[in-house]
Amino acid sequence: HYAPARPGFLGVRQFQRFPLAKLVPYIDWSPFFHTWELAGSYPKILDDAVVGEQARALWSDARAMLDVLVANDWLTACAALGFFCANADGDDVILFTDDSRTERLAVVHGLRQQAVKPPGQPNYCLSDFIAPVSSGVPDYIGAFAVTTGHDIEKQLERFAAAHDDYSSIMLKALADRLAEAFAECLHERVRKELWGYVSDEHFTNAQLIEESYRGIRPAPGYPACPDHTEKATLFRLLDAEAATGIALTESFAMMPASSVSGWYLAHPSSRYFNVGKLGEDQVRDYANRKSMPLAAIERWLSPHLAYEPQA
Repeated sequence: HYAPARPGFLGVRQFQRFPLAKLVPYIDWSPFFHTWELAGSYPKILDDAVVGEQARALWSDARAMLDVLVANDWLTACAALGFFCANADGDDVILFTDDSRTERLAVVHGLRQQAVKPPGQPNYCLSDFIAPVSSGVPDYIGAFAVTTGHDIEKQLERFAAAHDDYSSIMLKALADRLAEAFAECLHERVRKELWGYVSDEHFTNAQLIEESYRGIRPAPGYPACPDHTEKATLFRLLDAEAATGIALTESFAMMPASSVSGWYLAHPSSRYFNVGKLGEDQVRDYANRKSMPLAAIERWLSPHLAYEPQA
């Protein structure tokens, strides 16, 4: 029987000017090489028969810029993260203002897999990993937003003035890697200390990248929760724009670009999955739960619809 751990605090904490040097060990380098259209995974790519030489040259330049970037604080790392009382209600997760769980703070709306699966294989929704209201079990959810994109423009303008496209692309790629590293670094602190549901975790960076740890941090707009508009709820809970300077555009993209946001779930069985194609029955129900016009939700979920919406 699983008993959810109470986080070390409820509410929101901010991290301003987080030391960039602390993020470097958490970098996942494989996507860095994909930015340069080199296929392969780090560190094997450095010895690849076809692209190894090019990968080593890029890697050398990246490490050199990273050293300068960290030493001179070319980027500013800011974050907000919070923990909230929460229980599942069907496919939604209800967040409450406090431990009494009488007053609603927000609702996180979930989508469920609808593909026909073999017997015994569940159709997942993120709410499955949080104790239902009816269980009477006090459960929790976390939220986070991190950025390493502030102040990047100053350096990009310098590179532009020198017509140095290579350095511009390099800096943007490193800022993106550092944002993901920040998310990884904070998630480790959440598991071991801030939420503290595992105290005895010792993983290498490779194991962190493979997500060997307990718990997930699904991001709105990604396969397990493909609705980008849910970022509005996440940002409101964290007061993320005031706390971190990250703004949401009309299309719910995050600015600066090198930013990551998502939820923290702690259940031992929690896992990532792809919601897949959505039937009209679920999308109608989802629109009702979100109090949004069906046509608007269909636009946001258009890549995921299993049907042709009516014009």
